[in-house]
Amino acid sequence: MKTTSGITSQEPSFGGQGGMKAVIIDDEPDCVKLLALQLKMYCPQVQVMAECTSSEAGLLKIKELQPDIVFLDIEMPVMNGFQLLEKIGHINFSLVFVTAYDQFAVKAFRFNALDYLLKPIDGKDLKTAVEKAMQQKPDPQQLQLMKQQLHSGEKYQPDKIALPYQNGVTFTEIKNVLYCEADNNYTRFFIAGGQQCMVSKTLGDIQEVLEERNFLRVHRQYLVNLDHIKKYVRGEGNYLIMSNDDNIPVARNKKEKLIEKFGWL
Repeated sequence: MKTTSGITSQEPSFGGQGGMKAVIIDDEPDCVKLLALQLKMYCPQVQVMAECTSSEAGLLKIKELQPDIVFLDIEMPVMNGFQLLEKIGHINFSLVFVTAYDQFAVKAFRFNALDYLLKPIDGKDLKTAVEKAMQQKPDPQQLQLMKQQLHSGEKYQPDKIALPYQNGVTFTEIKNVLYCEADNNYTRFFIAGGQQCMVSKTLGDIQEVLEERNFLRVHRQYLVNLDHIKKYVRGEGNYLIMSNDDNIPVARNKKEKLIEKFGWL
């Protein structure tokens, strides 16, 4: 094992065995050691090539080792996580943020479809984050939008939401999302102009992100954009007619929420 300033690295035994090279960057040494141990326990396919306790050391190791995945803290002295990523330029690795941020910041991660782990890290969450992160690499626009959110505080309301799909990320203007429909552990977005987009998140996850942006859960299966409601139809089966003429059922226990929002029922 070799040790240099801010770095503990292991001689690579990585080879063509389907494994993944990883670099951990966090200014808290105990967090670095614990994450490396958890990866060994829960994600044996991930081999930690370098454990860095400074952003400068992490930058050097990323350039040297060309890792498949990087676990990155955001708030670090001298150079924070975003500044480090800007110095790298083109990001050709998967990325998982490791953070002790509050719930507002967690929404920023979810809003921009970026993978993250909250400290203290749960082993099951770690395994899930690694599996998700390896499916795609972050888009520069995702990183820029999240940076704006975090640095501008809760007043910043992004106009777009990042919707991950198999080969990348689609950025969709929130005002153009008509409604969202649950499909087991997936959610289908219905977008103005007839587009549809399926994302691997539950409707509950989507609700948490959009509920402050004039969306309302009107049924266990549907989350609607209130700006796109055209009519409300009473009867044995109450339902909404959306701006694209789709009918969306309204659960009895959600009717009061509509009254609260509009005051016209």
